[in-house]
Amino acid sequence: MKVLEVKESESNKKVVVLKTLGLGTYIQVNGLTQSGGIVEGIWKKTLKKVKSKKREVKNCLILGLGGGSVAKWVRKYFSDSKIIGVDIDPVIVELGRKYLELEKTKVEIEIKDAYSWLKQKSRIKKYDLILVDIYKGYAVPEIFETDKFLDLIVKILAKKGIVVFNRLYFNDRRTKAIKFANKLEKVFSKVDYFYPEANIMFICSA
Repeated sequence: MKVLEVKESESNKKVVVLKTLGLGTYIQVNGLTQSGGIVEGIWKKTLKKVKSKKREVKNCLILGLGGGSVAKWVRKYFSDSKIIGVDIDPVIVELGRKYLELEKTKVEIEIKDAYSWLKQKSRIKKYDLILVDIYKGYAVPEIFETDKFLDLIVKILAKKGIVVFNRLYFNDRRTKAIKFANKLEKVFSKVDYFYPEANIMFICSA
């Protein structure tokens, strides 16, 4: 394992860029991979599953852009879509540009808190695909599990749109993930459970 760069960030504290033979280049926060490596594989499988639903994706919103692994696979599977990525941490986005070819995804980047951004934009535009991948280390900030947050998501979701929520799924996190899934079941007409690696992805249909 080779350490390529270590940076301090206001939001994520210590951010480390690593490179290994098996996983390539990836970005970690508090020992958890946020972009590249295993995360790329998780989103590759998940978005392939979304693609199989044969929905048109003109506009895609990524909440928790990170270094851009999600955007990379959106661009590969939905090549003509307009992608907007929101992330609170300029450091992790810059490292994505430097090490993970974020620029190639042609994503429109907003450096802002996702909840504040949503409140401002909730009446402006509808999205066919919304991907929610917001973590602070191993934890999802509480605001992103509230009814208020889900209401904002529903407001900007297109008529036949899909929302994907990424959750860790091991040890005590399983219980938290299923509790959140129960909340999603009350909001969306259909919630599919998909299990790549140590995560669970909730693929929700309007």
